[in-house]
Amino acid sequence: MAAAYSRQPLSSPPTYATSNAQVASFFNMAAPCAVADVAGAGQSRRLASPSSAAEEEKRPQFGTRFLTDPRQVFQHNAWDNVEWTEEQEAAAKSKVGENSQPLPAEKQEEFESRANQYWNDFYTIHENRFFKDRHWLFTEFPELAPPARRHPHGPENAGPSPSPGVGPSSPVRFPGSDASYRILEVGCGVGNTVFPILKTNNDPELFVYCCDFSSTAVELVKANPEYEAGRCLAFVCDLSDDGAVYPVPDGSLDVVVLIFVLSALHPDKMQSSVSRLARLLKPGGVMMLRDYGRYDMAQLRFKKGRCLSDNFYVRGDGTRVYFFTQDELHDIFSEAGLEKVQNLVDRRLQVNRGKQLTMYRVWIQCKYRRNPEKKNHSI
Repeated sequence: MAAAYSRQPLSSPPTYATSNAQVASFFNMAAPCAVADVAGAGQSRRLASPSSAAEEEKRPQFGTRFLTDPRQVFQHNAWDNVEWTEEQEAAAKSKVGENSQPLPAEKQEEFESRANQYWNDFYTIHENRFFKDRHWLFTEFPELAPPARRHPHGPENAGPSPSPGVGPSSPVRFPGSDASYRILEVGCGVGNTVFPILKTNNDPELFVYCCDFSSTAVELVKANPEYEAGRCLAFVCDLSDDGAVYPVPDGSLDVVVLIFVLSALHPDKMQSSVSRLARLLKPGGVMMLRDYGRYDMAQLRFKKGRCLSDNFYVRGDGTRVYFFTQDELHDIFSEAGLEKVQNLVDRRLQVNRGKQLTMYRVWIQCKYRRNPEKKNHSI
């Protein structure tokens, strides 16, 4: 089931327009076979992808199937740009409020201190069988595509291309220093973003870096036969560690990708983590994010005893997840000295036609650029 994006920009007033009859099924959400309620260390656990890059090339940009007659809801597996009624939004807020009592501080500290163990356990169990490769990325994030398909900073074409920054002529040497276009994926998991990039983007000037909190995940990436050490470097890194050392100097990256990874951090560590990554960008470089939005189905399915703080939860396997608003993400990126290129909310209705269930998903997609001229105290 391919993801689709509703084009609702930052700070647009929420409007809701689906049938009230669906409110009754709003919380009656069995776990669908192709949709799970959690995401791995940077991995979406629910986005099915085209079986090949050729199929992806033929597919139009997401957001083209709209539900105009609620009686037809079970005609397709998913509907785009599905807005809620005021009653549905109120029901979601009420559901979240019911399960908002935070766990004791000692339990929260346990989940924080053992976070690495929980992610390693996850990848030890699932290895590379849990996820599908994300070929949809090249539609929504053309910055990852080969040069012929690349538009500066997405369809909005906002701002100049990244400056050369630290390039091949620089005396500073590091892995990938001879490349002229460098991408870093933070929270790479088992490589479901990295390997589609390497397969699709044959640009000889490209070098891809990928890191994950889980050493088990990184070893799985390196063991993959598609891993090319001459074009890619996988390494272990704790994004939330202020002292983390990256294998590239500041001002050397064209793109930083965060796919369902920022939400796995403790909220208190999100700002410093993004600010650190922003310094790695070249002037004009872009940071791209795809993550959970407030009142996503996954949030509403959490039971009592799983809340750590407002909109922050722990799953049954010990991994954690936060659910964002557009404004929260805008503030984080802006504080890091980045300028908005894109900040969109994706409201989708996924349908389990066999069980006659409707499942409401809310995701957020962002692109923020490092200004090539303006200086910021965080950078």
